[in-house]
Parts: sequence; C-alpha cells; structure tokens
Amino acid sequence: MKQKYSGAFYGAAFLMATSAIGPGFLTQTASFTSKLFASFGFAILVSIIVDIIAQVNIWRIITVTNKRAQDIANELLPKLGTFLSVLIITGGLVFNIGNIAGCGLGLHVLFGTDVITGALISAFISIFLFLVKDAGRAMDWFARILGFVMIGLTAYVAITSHPPLAEAIHKTFIPDKLDFMSIVTIVGGTVGGYITFAGAHRLLDAGINGNENIKRVTNSAATAIGVASLMRILLFLAALGVVMQGLKVDAGNPAASVFRLAAGNIGYKLFGIVIWAAAITSVVGASFTSVSFGQSFHPIVTSRKNYFIIAFIIVAAILFAVFGNPVKVLIFAGAFNGLILAFSLGIMLIASTKKRIMKQYTHPKLLIVAGFVVALLMLAFGSITVMNELRKIF
Repeated sequence: MKQKYSGAFYGAAFLMATSAIGPGFLTQTASFTSKLFASFGFAILVSIIVDIIAQVNIWRIITVTNKRAQDIANELLPKLGTFLSVLIITGGLVFNIGNIAGCGLGLHVLFGTDVITGALISAFISIFLFLVKDAGRAMDWFARILGFVMIGLTAYVAITSHPPLAEAIHKTFIPDKLDFMSIVTIVGGTVGGYITFAGAHRLLDAGINGNENIKRVTNSAATAIGVASLMRILLFLAALGVVMQGLKVDAGNPAASVFRLAAGNIGYKLFGIVIWAAAITSVVGASFTSVSFGQSFHPIVTSRKNYFIIAFIIVAAILFAVFGNPVKVLIFAGAFNGLILAFSLGIMLIASTKKRIMKQYTHPKLLIVAGFVVALLMLAFGSITVMNELRKIF
C-alpha cells in the first residue's frame, strides 16, 4: 500500500501548494516585501505556523472520516455543507478568472502574444489534462513538475538579487514593524478558500482514508505547506535583495519588477515562466477543488466529474475574455479568503468533537485548541481586512 499511494501523497501536497502559488501569491509577496522590508519575514514565519495548524486539522478530519468537507458540514447541520459549497465554488470561479488572466500575462511576457489569446491557449492546455485516461495521476505530475520549475527559477532570481540573509533572519524573529493585515492576507492566500481542501479531496479520490493513513496524511499536509512556504521565502529574499539596493519596485506589477530588477531581461522572461506555471497550476487546482464541492449536489457530478471541471475552466476563460480581469472583485475575494478559512476550519473542528461523525477516531485536543485559536484570529483580523477592502471598493 505504501508504494501504491506514495505518488498520491506527493501529488496531493503539490496540488495544494501550486493551488496556493498563483498570480496573487506572487504579487502579495513582492508587494509586502517592498513595504515591510526584512520585517516581512516575521509575517511569513507566523503564517507558516498558522497554515500548518489549519491544514493538518482539515486534512486529518477529512481523510479519517472518508468524507468531503461539505458532507461533514451537512452531517453537522443540514444544508451547512451546501452553503459552504456555494461559498467555495463562487470564490473558486472568481479566482480562476484571475488565474486565467495570469496565464495570459505569462505567455505575453514570453512570446508577446495577446493576453486573451494566451489565456485561451492555457485554458485549452488545462482542459487537455482532464481529457487523458488517468486525469488524477496526470494532474499530480503536472503540479509536481511545474512546482519544481517555479521553485528552481525563483531560487535563481533570489541568488542574483544578493539579499542580506543575516538581516532577513534577524528581522524574522525581531521585526522592526508588525503588520497583522499582511499576515491575514498571506494566510488567506495560502490556505484560505478552496486551497486547503485541494489536497485533502485529492487524497479521497485516490482512495486514501482511515486511521491507518493518518501519519502519512499529516506529513503530506505539512509537506504541502513546506513547498508553498519555500516559494514564498525565495520570492521574499529576491524582493528583499532588490529593495535593499535602493531600487524601486513597480507597484503596478511588483513581482515582474522584482524579477527584472534582480536579473535584467532574462529575469523578466523567467517571471513569464513562473507566473504562467503558477497561474495554470492554480487553474487546475481551483477547478478540481471547486467541482469536488459540487459532487454532493447530484450523482452526475461525480460520474462526469472531469467534464464538469472542463466546463468550469471554460466558463472562467469566457468570463475573462468577455469582461477582462475584475481587479476590484479579485482584491475583495483575496481578503475574503481569510474569512472563508475561519468559517470552514471552525466547521471541521466542531465536527471533530462529534462521535457520530468521527466514529472510532479521537482528534488530538492540542490540534483542536490550536485550530480554534487560528479560526478566531482569522475571523477577527479577516473581518477588519474585508471591511477595509469594502471601503476601497465602494
């Protein structure tokens, strides 16, 4: 069994990690670094701890019950899972429009193609992935390969920017300034909304469930956060090296600016590869996870799952081609991610205390307490962030 499921554990980890590493992830990291300098390392450190607590809780509860998040929520309270599904699917569609836009931008940087044309080409590549015979395995390998590509190229740019490592380490533990909103934003961008469920639902599809797999599920969840966090740290170091040289990061496209300032035109082309890889893997992850939340609506969604995923990608691509990138909506949706995490994590934690749902499994009390602390913090700071974003929009 260990060898049979080994690929699925790594595939789930990379699916979740690459779902998190999207265009917004790149932009947020570069933007916050240019604002907070080395002190942003503290926000990353706190977010990693919060991310691990949230993800390990959710993955263990889902896999040990062998039920998707919406089914657990429905068992806890009728129609609660339906409400959660609508939240996740709607948010996933909005984010997918941004992911499709990121794909178009990536191909534009690389080949000079029109952004909409590049977006539609990328959508077709995503669709092809779900037309192959073993789509689940193809998705796993797709996420793993592009995940390594993103990390490798960003590591190169981080090295060329010559970041002050000693100062980065020092300010990570003793920051000059604190910005809790940056923590909420990057936590929401790493495990908020649909993202934290991507890997857990993929494990269920691979037939991985029950107490006997709990240790490997926990390791897989931690690996996923490790991969996403490594990418964030490398991008942070790349941006830090740039801003510490006194160079000005373009607020309109901070991630592209960091790559160009650190490594010249070659760096700009590398940015094209990284944002395309980040965006297209996020398209795959968002589409797979959003449709997995619709599987409880009707049996046909399960039996024709890949076709529904393809339809989800097509709808996002058409909306982008017709309306373009709704920047204000995407900004609000990013802030709202933290609130969705608080809501969904709270549901999972309450369910973990119910014997009728968990059966013979007893969820560790330490994880429950830590999880509730995270949920309450995300609820409090997430509400403030959402209110601030609403004021900007209206």
